[in-house]
Amino acid sequence: MNPDQLRECEKIAIELAKRAGLMMMETSGRNTNIETKLSPVDLVTETDKAVEKLVFDELKKRFPDHRFIGEESFTGKVNLTDCPTWIIDPIDGTMNFVHTFPFCCISIGLTVGKEVIFGLIYSPFLNKLYTAKKGQGAYCNGEPIHVRHCDSFKSALLINELGSNRTDEHQKIYFGNLAAIGWKCQGVRSLGSAALNACMLANGYVDAYFEYGLHCWDLAAGSIIIQEAGGTVLDPEGGPFNLMSRRILAASNEKVAREIQV
Repeated sequence: MNPDQLRECEKIAIELAKRAGLMMMETSGRNTNIETKLSPVDLVTETDKAVEKLVFDELKKRFPDHRFIGEESFTGKVNLTDCPTWIIDPIDGTMNFVHTFPFCCISIGLTVGKEVIFGLIYSPFLNKLYTAKKGQGAYCNGEPIHVRHCDSFKSALLINELGSNRTDEHQKIYFGNLAAIGWKCQGVRSLGSAALNACMLANGYVDAYFEYGLHCWDLAAGSIIIQEAGGTVLDPEGGPFNLMSRRILAASNEKVAREIQV
């Protein structure tokens, strides 16, 4: 994909994200059809579905040869190919959206050759539009952003989530990790949106982030925004980040990331 094509993709994605943001603001707190998916805390609303339909319908008109992966159209198997692929989470932080807690957003990623080359995360309630193109830096509302300098995990602020898996086994793993890691930093925060957690790191508000049980639509846009803001993205065991692995370890730099490998 050449630079002009990528700029066109970015322009269209921004237009659609802002339209989606208006839908979110108009329906926040007013969704009457709230369903559960894999657990009682894994929610989906009619707005999630409507936003994904809007974005996919418009992108398919503009880019009929591209492929598409979306949370609400997920059927149990994700097939990521080398073709240009849009990866969409229509509302990341649906629980927050239902409760009118403002940390929710639309997340749009674009991959080519299975590599993320563009990411957009837009929170209409916070009036924050985060974007990044591969090799061209990360931005918030058009202004460059960068991760915060952090010498050590001991002086870091960590962001992490409970997740929607509430089985006994998951609880044991989650609290085990948190007990091993959480006491070693200055504080732990939880905001309820994987995409916005990535933006908090990229914008220099926190210094590290790890989470398990995610999907590619949770990770695609956020991973490139972190990297283009100067941060490090790895697998939690220390290997290269894999978009399809359902987990992430990210930090303001590799030193901090290596200190918290789990």
